[in-house]
Amino acid sequence: MSSSHELVPVDRPAIPIAQMRNVYRVGDVEKRLAKLPPKEHESLRATYERMLEKGPERFQVKPAGLLAMDHLYDELPNFHPALDDVKRQLALCHDSRDALEITPMLLLGPPGVGKTHFAREVAQLLGTGLGFVSMSSLTAGWVLSGASSQWKGARPGKVFETLVDGNYANPVMVVDEIDKARGEHAYDPLGALYSLLEHDTAHHFTDEFAEVAIDASQVIWVATANDERAIPEPILNRMNVFEVQMPDRDAARTIALRLYAGIRQAHAWGERFDPQPVDAVLERMAELAPREMRRAWMTAFGNARLDGRDAVEVRDLPEAGAKRAPIGFVH
Repeated sequence: MSSSHELVPVDRPAIPIAQMRNVYRVGDVEKRLAKLPPKEHESLRATYERMLEKGPERFQVKPAGLLAMDHLYDELPNFHPALDDVKRQLALCHDSRDALEITPMLLLGPPGVGKTHFAREVAQLLGTGLGFVSMSSLTAGWVLSGASSQWKGARPGKVFETLVDGNYANPVMVVDEIDKARGEHAYDPLGALYSLLEHDTAHHFTDEFAEVAIDASQVIWVATANDERAIPEPILNRMNVFEVQMPDRDAARTIALRLYAGIRQAHAWGERFDPQPVDAVLERMAELAPREMRRAWMTAFGNARLDGRDAVEVRDLPEAGAKRAPIGFVH
């Protein structure tokens, strides 16, 4: 069930249209709450009460028009095929009441190429909020789907929390480094994804903690990985796979230049610096992975100010391949 409303979120003028969608049924929650024994399962009781207090309706939003994506093509030159996929879906639902549906996508590429940054930019573009799960640090399958309330310290999974505690029915859910998921005994860290990535079964996804069906069918899934060989075939078959290469020299210069401008504009101290860096600095920045560029610019800005200059020079940049300085006692 969904009811339609039009609104203009005051903090997101680029996203003028939203519908309201129920992500769970209040009656189901009330039944579960009524069955709880008195003075037991306080965490579960609090979860049900929070669901009833907040209500089941969440915003289901989509950007206005296709031009809203133009800046991403400039900022993410090595992600054009993935951006094209998003743009096709925008074109299908543009000027209609249809919701935005994006096929789950997997971004394959080397560390530092900007996969996680892409996912965050898509979430910002759509204005739907972001759920983030790093699979490299997980060893239990219940982090996505929740753990039974019978277990000590159990809690809802990330999908449930993002939909119930958030404001949107179609958040972007990032599953970072999905190829590094590790199982623990009988738990499969990716087990919940088999149903969550299927549009039909995701309509009635049941978190093991709350045991109330929630509508996760509108969630926009973006997974990242370095190596697809560690990902089960049924997961790969449910996703559009995009191999992302490191940007070429020209693209790297473009990324570095946009980062320079963005950092400069975002800070009052940025007004002191030249509108554009010199060519030699850009050439050196183009040698870095996109993930390293922002840190390098911040280091360079700071070094230039320490030296009393308003222009970044090559000597201000971190040395290529510089390692972290060890922290410890000096003997």
